[in-house]
Amino acid sequence: MTIGNIHSLESFGTVDGPGIRFVVFMQGCPLRCLYCHNPDTWDPRAAAPYQLTARQLLDEVRRYRSFIRKGGVTLSGGEPLMQAEFVAEFAALCRAEGIHTAIDTSGAIATPAALHAVDLADLVLLDIKAADTDACRTLTGLGNDNALRLLRHCQDTGKPVWIRHVVVPGHTDSPDSLAALAALLDGFSVIERREVLPYHTMAVDKYRQLGIDYPLRGVPPLSPESARLADSILNGSRQ
Repeated sequence: MTIGNIHSLESFGTVDGPGIRFVVFMQGCPLRCLYCHNPDTWDPRAAAPYQLTARQLLDEVRRYRSFIRKGGVTLSGGEPLMQAEFVAEFAALCRAEGIHTAIDTSGAIATPAALHAVDLADLVLLDIKAADTDACRTLTGLGNDNALRLLRHCQDTGKPVWIRHVVVPGHTDSPDSLAALAALLDGFSVIERREVLPYHTMAVDKYRQLGIDYPLRGVPPLSPESARLADSILNGSRQ
């Protein structure tokens, strides 16, 4: 029986997939994104507040069944596919109960176990960091090979995907990089949506409390005008 190491739970999520969702933030992440707003989820060995079996987590979700009946459950993080066996077990239980499941992932892990977990979910929310693997490595510490491998697996199996892309001033907001990502995504018919996630600075205090230097100190939040421009470029071929 697999135990999930869970950082936190949100019972009324509205931005992590369709409808109102119960969001499970898993502990552990292999990336160190410059703009990460959950540095407290990085360490996979940290003693998280919740250590539950998949069935225990399902029991918790059942308490909110009436609220999420038109939404579902989203497994996020951190990186949920660091705990792929637990995610697969939990997704299978949700499927048996008719509960919609989404996996919110960076795609940094594309092992057979991770791909199996993806197969059992109803939707993948894939955060593509950059079209260029070197740029991705600069932003996160790892290239994008695994993310693209996971996306190709979704294409091969017909798994619906929503792309999420964090747009950071001076880092991922150039028209050229956005156009390159849009062109890359055009090759995948399973992508149902492309979402721009505007960079914000709400995590600065969290870094200070954790005693971690904030990598993007001085970088301003993405302006509404820049967010609209990024969205128009990323979705230009679909409009």
